Amino acid sequence: MTGLRKTYGTTTAVDSVSFDVADGEIFGILGRNGAGKTTTVECLCGLRRPDRGVVEVLGLNPWRDRARVRTVVGVQLQESVLPDALRVIELVQMYRSFYRDGNDPEALLKDFGLWEKRRTKYSELSGGQQQRLSIVLALIGRPRVAILDELTTGLDPRSRRNVWSLVEALRDSGVTVVLVTHFMEEAERLCDRVAVIEDGGIVALDTPEQLKHESGVDSLEDAYLALTGAGIEVGEDQSTNDTWEMS
Repeated sequence: MTGLRKTYGTTTAVDSVSFDVADGEIFGILGRNGAGKTTTVECLCGLRRPDRGVVEVLGLNPWRDRARVRTVVGVQLQESVLPDALRVIELVQMYRSFYRDGNDPEALLKDFGLWEKRRTKYSELSGGQQQRLSIVLALIGRPRVAILDELTTGLDPRSRRNVWSLVEALRDSGVTVVLVTHFMEEAERLCDRVAVIEDGGIVALDTPEQLKHESGVDSLEDAYLALTGAGIEVGEDQSTNDTWEMS
């Protein structure tokens, strides 16, 4: 991604955002609510058309090549709207039918602790269960790139750590992960590199360890505060040669 700019009326959501993500890494996008994180990933997955800049995922333009991008990119967004009356297994089977190749629905539901809820209607799931289901749906097509926006919002500490382990296993299987989060512990545990977004622009981009070192602090949360000079919502728990580019 190079020089991304997106505005809504007179409001500039992101401006001059540029980064590359290495094949097989977990790349974090950090920032407070309203900093521009979600707009950035919506442009990345083809849900928003950039006003300016070049965005590429695996050599594809997410806006122009949306049909092809959807076959290789799995997306779990912060706000997901699914039919209330459909049961968990029906939703997963429906999403699986969209792909020529994909993951096993039963295995994914078991991995994310939803197998016993497979006959439960979506409207009857708890918020945390709905969140886990949205992750399952993002992964059902066996994506090469997974974009996960506020991955563990609404999950209890045990479930959050279980999901972290699954994301690490996903990366180890060769999937590139873009992780949008405001949980500092989550970013420090999972991310190979992180981009800190503040007021629509990137103020820092490096490994968590390097950001801590450059800020002279012991935690990523303290590094974030030093870099942005502002507070952030913090939860209770908080490369390779080939790259895909968002230009």
